[in-house]
Amino acid sequence: MLNKSEQQQLKRAKRQLGVGIAVLGSTIIIGTTGYMVLEGWSLLDSLYMTIISVTTTGFQEVHMLSDSTRVFTILLIVIGVGSIAYTGGRGVQVLFETQLFGRVNMSKIIGELKEHFIVCGYGKMGKYICEELTEKEQPFVVVENDPEKVESLSELGYLFVRGDATSDDTLTEAGVEKARGLVAVLATDADNVFTTLSAKALNQKIFVVARAVEEETEPKLLKAGANRVVKPYETAGTKMAELLLRPGVIDFIDVVARDKKVDLNIEEVRLSDASRFINKTLAESKLRQDLNIMIVTITKPDGRLIYNPQSTSVLEVGDRLIALGERANLVRLSKLATGE
Repeated sequence: MLNKSEQQQLKRAKRQLGVGIAVLGSTIIIGTTGYMVLEGWSLLDSLYMTIISVTTTGFQEVHMLSDSTRVFTILLIVIGVGSIAYTGGRGVQVLFETQLFGRVNMSKIIGELKEHFIVCGYGKMGKYICEELTEKEQPFVVVENDPEKVESLSELGYLFVRGDATSDDTLTEAGVEKARGLVAVLATDADNVFTTLSAKALNQKIFVVARAVEEETEPKLLKAGANRVVKPYETAGTKMAELLLRPGVIDFIDVVARDKKVDLNIEEVRLSDASRFINKTLAESKLRQDLNIMIVTITKPDGRLIYNPQSTSVLEVGDRLIALGERANLVRLSKLATGE
């Protein structure tokens, strides 16, 4: 949203543009009427003469003019040229201020973000990632350099930074130092490696997921600091094989992950030191009783994984819980996990 001063400035420019258009329109109407009255011309001839006069086109006069009509034409040219210049100037001002205020306002919003995600590359995969983040109501910023894709981002109302994702300055503008995670799905593996390297250099704690098309790129991405590497062909092939072998299992996972008609989801939450669950057992937390949530796994800060934890399992700061339950209850769990 624009601030009050910017809104008033833009409103004033639009009002001035409206006045210019009104004056120009009135000039054309008066000019056309004047030629019809003074010379008795037809509507088309009068309109044509008015247009070539106010635009100073320089075409030959439609008919010979009397002295009084020549004086009228001179006044028409002066007023017409002035109104066109004024209207054009106000139009450029409105366009410039709309774009300028839009960019400044977007930069301001991005600068205030915390714990958001950065999507580097708005190709086919980037588009799906953005749609998923939007569906989950997660804040994110897209980094893209292609003019056509930038226009699409603007039309969709996404926050974006136009620039090279491998550049430290661009990532800084996208708020990488305060971001929670980054996904690198750029056109080439080399760009994904450089983006991962730059992101980790600017924020060592950021969680980076990167795409690797070529097999030999995965170790490079891991060395660059990627926390997870996704190989699309391998992932798709594995899922197709699983569909052949265990279709029921995959259908259940897809329902939980994607089917919006089923009020069931799986979520990962991290316990902060402000959570009321700290140093309590699962039984004492009453997650099952109060929220009807099932804790599938607990990952301890040291990386130890506890599958199907017992009711006596103690919850600690930094624990990551994989929970299964209704969406609304999972949202409540996320807030309780952070102490909100």
